[in-house]
Amino acid sequence: MAIDYFSLGHPLARLRSHFAWRARERMLQRFLSLYQPGPGTKVLDLGVTPDLTLPESNHFEQRYPFPAAVMAASIEDVAPLRQRFPLVSLVRILPGPLPFDDASFDLVFCSAVLEHVGDEEQQRCFVAEVMRVGKAYYLTTPNRWFPLEFHTLLPLLHWLPQAWHQRLLRRMGKAFWASTDNLNLLSASRLRRLFPLARQPTIESVRLFGWTSNLVAHGRV
Repeated sequence: MAIDYFSLGHPLARLRSHFAWRARERMLQRFLSLYQPGPGTKVLDLGVTPDLTLPESNHFEQRYPFPAAVMAASIEDVAPLRQRFPLVSLVRILPGPLPFDDASFDLVFCSAVLEHVGDEEQQRCFVAEVMRVGKAYYLTTPNRWFPLEFHTLLPLLHWLPQAWHQRLLRRMGKAFWASTDNLNLLSASRLRRLFPLARQPTIESVRLFGWTSNLVAHGRV
């Protein structure tokens, strides 16, 4: 039986896509304003999805003004994206250390991936790899303290201790999201904890209805 990764059958799925697009557009514009990239700026987009159904999927590739300077990487098969984004360099990678040399990219853009890489130590290693291969970075992740959890589209349950939240998800038939390897939400304080003390990022908020829906960590290495 196929796993509905995006809760496509949920009555709120279309509304989520509407607000997800708006949030990603705001984050992209902030990224462009911060770093002012040009056609010669080498950018790694880390964590593209092969999904072609949701309007917000691969928003960066849809809207970034210099696609020929972008390498988009994913642990999934990205072949379905080649026809849609012919100017973007697409590469499939393995989980773990990134297959790129130190400071290979001027900018690393990574949207809504950090919450999917595993436990806190794995998240810390992921951040270290982002900082190793990029001269600057821009990481986004959903805020754990937003009332609605975006993947399951369930309210408030994710505010419980993680073990309780996962137990309830398993009982509701959502075992995929009950695994820390697949979903490990972050607060602003936990996000900051993933970075070395000597290289702390700037953390910004993206708001929806007055609540912080997404967190952004950015900085130069």
